[in-house]
Amino acid sequence: MFESLSEKLEGALQSVTGQGRINELNVAETMREIRRALLNADVNYQVAKEFTNNVKEKALGEDVLTSVTPGQQLTKIVYDELTRVLGGEHVEIEYAEDPPTVILVAGLQGSGKTTFCSKLAKHLRSKGRAPLLAAADVYRPAAVDQLQKLASGINVPVYTVSDDDGKPVQDAVRVAEEAVEEARNTARDVVIIDTAGRMHIDEAMMEEVSTIKSAVDPNEILFVVDSMTGQDAVNTAKEFNEQLDYDGVVLTKLDGDTRGGAALSIRSVVQKPIKFASTGEKLDALTEFYPDRMAQRILGMGDVVSFVERAQEQYDEKQAEKLQEKIRSEDFDLQDFYDQLQRIQKMGSVKDLLGMIPGVGRQIKDLDVDDDAFKHIEAMIQSMTPKERSHPEILNGTRRRRIARGSGVEVRDVNQLIKQFREMKKMMKTMSKLTGQGRSMNLKKLMSKFGGGNSPFPGM
Repeated sequence: MFESLSEKLEGALQSVTGQGRINELNVAETMREIRRALLNADVNYQVAKEFTNNVKEKALGEDVLTSVTPGQQLTKIVYDELTRVLGGEHVEIEYAEDPPTVILVAGLQGSGKTTFCSKLAKHLRSKGRAPLLAAADVYRPAAVDQLQKLASGINVPVYTVSDDDGKPVQDAVRVAEEAVEEARNTARDVVIIDTAGRMHIDEAMMEEVSTIKSAVDPNEILFVVDSMTGQDAVNTAKEFNEQLDYDGVVLTKLDGDTRGGAALSIRSVVQKPIKFASTGEKLDALTEFYPDRMAQRILGMGDVVSFVERAQEQYDEKQAEKLQEKIRSEDFDLQDFYDQLQRIQKMGSVKDLLGMIPGVGRQIKDLDVDDDAFKHIEAMIQSMTPKERSHPEILNGTRRRRIARGSGVEVRDVNQLIKQFREMKKMMKTMSKLTGQGRSMNLKKLMSKFGGGNSPFPGM
């Protein structure tokens, strides 16, 4: 996500690292590099100009604190300005006081609109809501089928209207109105309306979406935009906003080769908040948009808060305590390991998760991380009996050959899995001892024990 922009911004900020003080010369040089980085990322020219002017003004107007370096202070100023440009504060969906909440989703064809509707339904279900999807994209071939297929995997109903031949009725307004009524009758508290898109903005599309808006009076109108289209996305967002006056923007395909221009320009150009970001094809690859967290990731600082939130969605306190006790008592087995792999995969793309860890993003930017990398490990564990999972020590040569045949791998792969599991179990036990009995983790001791050298944190 934004790898190229992140790398160039970090490079620009290096010019003041090690400098004794911030002055007009080194700030001017840094601002030139930052402006060039923003323009290369397809950021709107006026937005890039205002950004660098604001940073320069703040940098030259402040005294450098004695506790930080000029480089650190300038980085903080850039971070604050990035956060402001991206929206400043996180903006939630506005729910209706009297359900159902009606969410109208609009956008061009190919922007990921229908997939987003399903992702949003899954996201809202995880928040305790009971959504209903309305298939109001009645013109695109197989659009209704696509929505139904996606919804079936998350157990969310889809409302459609068909003629006597079973074909979708080409009346999007009727579908939307009846879907809202259906939600009231079936105690569904959110209706997500997937509207039709076009390859380009045309009068007919805008008229239909505007008519649906008037008919159902939505609580939220969300505009879905393909972030890979750069300034075209910003121009489209502007035109849609003039017609619909929508409430928020959804950025899709942020996991692709995006340069970041749309994310950094839309908020300033249309003055509407970015509410969601989609970072993959899977239905759980959707995150609420937090400007401060995105600014951290752009500057290579990671996003630990989002990482922890995703982990908390998969673990409750009782599960965590039970797992901790198993690790302490050395009862952690291959079945537990398998369960943890399942939970990790539910947290989202592995590369996206790694990118949330400070300092890791730039190290893996050229690394091709396969989300199916765990499949062969899962297959090997699934080929074991319950007793073998609980007691890996009984896995002799005969058993390992059977497991290899059953999972389609070589015996050496099974041997490697068992070896890595034993090493991981030892490490987890050591970490548990260091953090147990009310003591805080001694990071320096842990790193030296595993060959990590000195602690990167002063004073530890």
